[in-house]
Amino acid sequence: MIYENIITGKFISRPNRFIALVELEAEASESAPVKAHVKNTGRLGELLIPGAKVFLEDHEGRMGSRKLRYSLIAVSKSSDGGDVIVNVDSQAPNKIVKEALQSGRLLPAGISDAAKIKAEYKYGNSRLDFYVEDSKGCKLLMEVKGVTLEDGGIAKFPDAPTERGIKHIDELIKAVKEGYKAAIVFVIKMKGINRFSPNYDTHKAFGEALEHAKAAGVEIIAVDCNVEKDKLEIDSVIPTILGI
Repeated sequence: MIYENIITGKFISRPNRFIALVELEAEASESAPVKAHVKNTGRLGELLIPGAKVFLEDHEGRMGSRKLRYSLIAVSKSSDGGDVIVNVDSQAPNKIVKEALQSGRLLPAGISDAAKIKAEYKYGNSRLDFYVEDSKGCKLLMEVKGVTLEDGGIAKFPDAPTERGIKHIDELIKAVKEGYKAAIVFVIKMKGINRFSPNYDTHKAFGEALEHAKAAGVEIIAVDCNVEKDKLEIDSVIPTILGI
């Protein structure tokens, strides 16, 4: 996916989970800090630190019903391998997974193609991210999780307890028992990752639920991304390690 009109700035603070105060690059027209919409309600504590370089999408001329001109979509983070750009747009994972499905990628074994794709599919007591049906009538339910937390080359999810995430895993386990194929895709929105693991320290129950899902036949897929200031695309499958 492509973003338009990207400018850089320096993160100052986050008054609430929806808004960041940013000092724009020197050549920008505004001299005072601006408010930017943070397209992620997660904590992002390891990314949004004072002085961090951030990337904003400027919506000037295409505001529509928007209240804020800028959206914060990515952050530059220092790592052992140098600075990396981490996408923080929480809507992006579903968009790029859909693009991948349409091109024939990320399909679990037993699913030949994505002849039919439905987003926000109601199943049980949840809305799962995707329902996919191939040209042979095989059915797949898929849940997508965006990952921005990295520790020593290991991507981890979640960065905060998520009972909703466990609920989705339980629905996928149920779907397998009812004859569906099922998968959960962790989209790691950065490069430089060696492997993915559930964040047992933050939410042990989520990691255990993921272990149960794999044992039940739910496919666990982790992928990293090529991230540029104005672009995000899925790149490679990353090894997943379960168990403490």
